[in-house]
Amino acid sequence: MNINASAVHRRLLQSALPVGSVMLAALALWYLLAFALNAPGVIDRVLAPRGAWTSGDLLAAALNASRPLLPAPHQIVIDIWNSITQWSLTSPRNLLLHTWVTASAALTGFAMGIVLGVLLAICIVHSRTLDKALLPWIVASQTIPVLAIAPIVLIILGSVGITGLLPKATIAMYLCFFPVTIATVQGLRSPQKMEMELVHTYAARRLDIFWMVRLPSSLPYLFPAFRVAIASGLVGTMVAELPTGAQAGLGARLLTGSYYGNTLQIWSALVMASLLGLALTGLVTLTERLVMRQRKGG
Repeated sequence: MNINASAVHRRLLQSALPVGSVMLAALALWYLLAFALNAPGVIDRVLAPRGAWTSGDLLAAALNASRPLLPAPHQIVIDIWNSITQWSLTSPRNLLLHTWVTASAALTGFAMGIVLGVLLAICIVHSRTLDKALLPWIVASQTIPVLAIAPIVLIILGSVGITGLLPKATIAMYLCFFPVTIATVQGLRSPQKMEMELVHTYAARRLDIFWMVRLPSSLPYLFPAFRVAIASGLVGTMVAELPTGAQAGLGARLLTGSYYGNTLQIWSALVMASLLGLALTGLVTLTERLVMRQRKGG
């Protein structure tokens, strides 16, 4: 028991040490960049009017500037904390509200992308004609930048009265369906010839073959694609929030911050978007472990 505990502790230490070292190096570099970028403006606007000042005054002022070019990490943490704790959840100043709006659109688009991607993959796998007809267009669709297609989709949907969450989810779906489609096609085609011949000897129908052979074989391909898709869907959602003039959402928060030159607000929204991305990919990873464990147990 003690041997197992020490082995687990050693593994955790070995995995945490490189991550912690990189994080500390990144924080140190961030603080250096923040000081270098903020110091000239602080000298002109804050310290020079006072008269005499020391290097300590310069360091403190540069890392705590009210309008920094690059906020220090502790400023971002304080801004996020104040936003969450000092305002109600329904207030547009609360970052949790914006995070929820973006997350709901991203998850909706992710679900739509899964449905579309899986349906397209099934059609491609079971029809040579659709394979030749659809797959090149699916690949070609991803050559169009999302920044170019997002305003077009939003205008078209808005002209028919579709506003709110659905247009943003549609843009997220556009980025989600491609990795799901490609991975599902590979997964559905992954069963070995011997397996397929075995089920054919039992006169299994296509639907039975799909549920008993093709779909279980595709699971190792699907979940990595889901992780890529949910991250892409989050990016698509935030891009869709930019041209709509949305009042809520992390993309809208970025836009208002850029309008008023509030870099602290911009960076706080970016950090929250990163944390949201980690949470969503972590949710997909947790689902993968549960499904794969149940499959092995079954």
